Amino acid sequence: MFLTAALYQFVDWPDFAALRAPLQALCEAQDVKGMLLLAPEGINGTIAGPGAGVHAVLAWLRSDPRLAQLKHKEAPAERQPFYRMRVRLKREIVTLGVPGLNPARHAGTYVKPEDWNALIDDPDVVVIDTRNAYEVGIGTFARAIDPHTNRFSEFPAWVAQQSAPGGVLAGKPRVAMFCTGGIRCEKSTALLKSQGFNEVFHLEGGILKYLETMPEADSRWQGDCFVFDERVSVGHGLAPGHHQLCRSCRMPLGAAELAAPQYVAGVSCPYCHGTRTPEQERALAERERQMQLAAQRGQDHLGARQPGTPARALPRHAGDPGDRAP
Repeated sequence: MFLTAALYQFVDWPDFAALRAPLQALCEAQDVKGMLLLAPEGINGTIAGPGAGVHAVLAWLRSDPRLAQLKHKEAPAERQPFYRMRVRLKREIVTLGVPGLNPARHAGTYVKPEDWNALIDDPDVVVIDTRNAYEVGIGTFARAIDPHTNRFSEFPAWVAQQSAPGGVLAGKPRVAMFCTGGIRCEKSTALLKSQGFNEVFHLEGGILKYLETMPEADSRWQGDCFVFDERVSVGHGLAPGHHQLCRSCRMPLGAAELAAPQYVAGVSCPYCHGTRTPEQERALAERERQMQLAAQRGQDHLGARQPGTPARALPRHAGDPGDRAP
């Protein structure tokens, strides 16, 4: 068994680049793989490996007093979901593109999962899903507004548009926002506070903590929650959801998409059908064949990773966590 840990923390970190080499070396020594992003505003990423190794990396990070409150979520895995370890230096650990924001100091007010229902049931509260459209499409909270963004960096423009007269945020001082694990909400609440919104709230621990905590009978959640690992989606109690991943474009697929004539396992789905050249489709079909053969032999196939560039703005699955939450 392996252990997967998704982690993040916003922190003032001017010397972040100095940690790249020792952190990379530690992960390799502990047989831990995955992706970690370091930036002046903090750390974000997902790692996996033997339980002792993952905990050793987490302990090393928390030995820095600035990272003593590092948040992480862990889950068991039957196989190693990553092929290598990468520690990368970035301008932001989650890309919003608004200079000067400081979520470590100016994020909104946390709301615990058990108090969330009362907040979003209030008709005077604007409820916003800060995730990208492909995530919202498979599940969200009742009453939540979908900004229809393909990337988090599009969110500031949506806020500006909806803050103008006639927009959903115009004259609405109370705003509640949520995301998968919490990281995007900390930054988006800091954005709204910087623009004069005083009563800004976000779901502590994100959707995942809510689904883990709240009984389904009392839940306001509808559908599945997209996750950035091989589970693809989860439901209440964090039970496996009802979606698979298109291995060509990496969109989550429900029963309707899987039954569509455009769906060919490993090659295409309704979202990416017709966007590949014949040569690319043949390569994808061969990769799928090799993956099936490897599965029959009980082996991992390195070709399971998507070759080439996606045909459209789609989820960056395990490759780069810079646009999503852990």
